[in-house]
Amino acid sequence: MELSGHRRHQPKIGVARDEPPAWLLDHTDLNMHALGPGPELEAEWIAAGLELPDRSAMRRYRLGRVREQLRAADCDAALLYDPLNIRYATDTTNMSLWTMHNAVRFAVVNTDGPVVVFEFSEGEFLDAHSEVVDEIRPAPSYTHFLAGPRAPEIAQRWAAEVAALVGEHARAVPRRNGCRVAVDRLDLGAARAPESLGVELVPAEPLMETARTIKSVDEIRAMRCAVHACEAAIGEMEAIFEPGVSELDLWAALWAGSLRRYGEWIETRLLSSGPRTNPWYQEASSRRVQAGELMGFDTDLVGAYGICVDMSRTWLCGDGQPTPAQHDTWALAAEQIEHNIEIHQAGTTLREITDRAWYPDLDRYRHYTSISHGVGLCDEYPSVCHRHKWDRVGYDGVLEPGMVMCIEAFVGPRSGGEGVKLEEQVLITEAGNEVLTNLPLGLCGLSGGVG
Repeated sequence: MELSGHRRHQPKIGVARDEPPAWLLDHTDLNMHALGPGPELEAEWIAAGLELPDRSAMRRYRLGRVREQLRAADCDAALLYDPLNIRYATDTTNMSLWTMHNAVRFAVVNTDGPVVVFEFSEGEFLDAHSEVVDEIRPAPSYTHFLAGPRAPEIAQRWAAEVAALVGEHARAVPRRNGCRVAVDRLDLGAARAPESLGVELVPAEPLMETARTIKSVDEIRAMRCAVHACEAAIGEMEAIFEPGVSELDLWAALWAGSLRRYGEWIETRLLSSGPRTNPWYQEASSRRVQAGELMGFDTDLVGAYGICVDMSRTWLCGDGQPTPAQHDTWALAAEQIEHNIEIHQAGTTLREITDRAWYPDLDRYRHYTSISHGVGLCDEYPSVCHRHKWDRVGYDGVLEPGMVMCIEAFVGPRSGGEGVKLEEQVLITEAGNEVLTNLPLGLCGLSGGVG
């Protein structure tokens, strides 16, 4: 995939400064992405038979995918505020969770021009490691937090800078005046500023979600490493899973194990035990797990290389055997997972999956939100709905090689009792599909147990 080839400023770091401070340049190689996973973890992955991703190739592929979508939508640029979209297009980050709700950094990806990251608070050194980033500028912020009553004034200056940057590299389209920019997240007040300068704003979310659907060879390599790291962290959680352990202690073990293995954050806190397992979506609490109870969890983990690992398991606490009710509920969830994995094949439509999916009687059992969904940097497009939801929220599409889908199951008796949550992460290939998550589905933990 292409690079922009528009490196007009040297060095690219601190381009708005007369002389880039030496400390900015000195800290470039200390960036977490420049340092990478570290030799010990990389050696662990290699020993497990995994190939490490070529991160430069991955960056070029992703930028090319974004530009393909921009050209197809007749856009001159993308204006990205969502940290996950910025990560996809540039492989740069800065306090991702905080910047999800503070509009303080953004990227402009010109369709036929430079990729420019506008960075927060003299953080230019955080972006200089990425060869697909052509230029780094200080980010003006129109948020009330930082701008207060001057927000309209600063928003106008921000809009003028973005419009000038895009306009300089906009493609000549005779039928259109001004620039056409795809934007993912923008405050209402801020949106009015570029529109007042003749910039047409269109939604970027469909373009970015579509770009992210098909994974490259190196993205799949990165995902395999992320899965391996996540499962090792789950192993550390399993090591302390015994009667009397609290849900929070279990969740802390998973989180700590992930962070030690190049993980970045966990999107939820979905772990529950005993009576809290049904209905699903309880988050980890101070409750202590008792012998003979079920404990279920959903990783929702943004792990190594920023790749999401989204898998679920349900375990039985202690050395005993499951009750008939526990076993029957688990067996239904396992049957659902196994059947629905099989129907996720390249060329299959989302509507066909909806029509052919198997799950227990909805009048007797609670179920999960969706049959399956895409996954990459997080839970992504598409989402496959249940049959009874099709008329309200269903949409069609086709599974293609290179997509990765998470196949979901939750079974919770409406009459009461514990529930079972299971989930597998599955790569769609031309030859069929491959389950990327490796831990057994068994009810008695990592040893396999029932099933």
